[in-house]
Amino acid sequence: MDWQYLSSVMPQFYDATLTTLKISCISIVLALIVGLLCSISVVYKVAVLNQISRVYIQFSRNTPLLVQLFFLYYGLPKLGIKIDGFTCGVVGLTFLGGSYMAEAFRAGLQSVAKGQLDAAKSLGLTPAQVFKYVVFPQAFSISIPAIGANCLFLIKESSIVSAIAVAELLFVTKDLIGMDYKTTEALFLLVMSYAVILCPVSILTSYLERRSRRVSYGS
Repeated sequence: MDWQYLSSVMPQFYDATLTTLKISCISIVLALIVGLLCSISVVYKVAVLNQISRVYIQFSRNTPLLVQLFFLYYGLPKLGIKIDGFTCGVVGLTFLGGSYMAEAFRAGLQSVAKGQLDAAKSLGLTPAQVFKYVVFPQAFSISIPAIGANCLFLIKESSIVSAIAVAELLFVTKDLIGMDYKTTEALFLLVMSYAVILCPVSILTSYLERRSRRVSYGS
């Protein structure tokens, strides 16, 4: 292991890590919003949006992310729409992640007991208040494990945006290997960089899951 080389390329991996984090964080936030809206449309059978959401979920989950990114980056310019690589990466990850988040939220929304909904309505709460104070808190708590897994999944999938020349971790790693032939050192930094990103997210997810269980069951 060439430690001097590791030290010399560390700044490049630092910048690549920030790029990976930026793409992942923006995509996760947008995917949560898209997923929640789609799950509400499906569970509550909102006119028109219900069918659109179902088609979107099936299409997104059954299409490779790499194909989606190639369409955005190479296909859209043929139609006169030019998007930079970073934006394509965010759109692609959001498009993919939104469908997985939708399924996570849908499972949570459908798990709320009907008796609780009836009780809330009998207290005079409006449908919006029932969703805000009764349904969503429980659904979100139940969905935390799946949401956490999806967040980890999207962070790892961000490596695919290297295919459209975004200077994230995998792109920088392949670039350095091609120039310096320091494969072991570059891959070591790649693994460590992802570990630095993913381990805190995994720990936070486990913590939130334990906290939500205490709230749910009072133990």
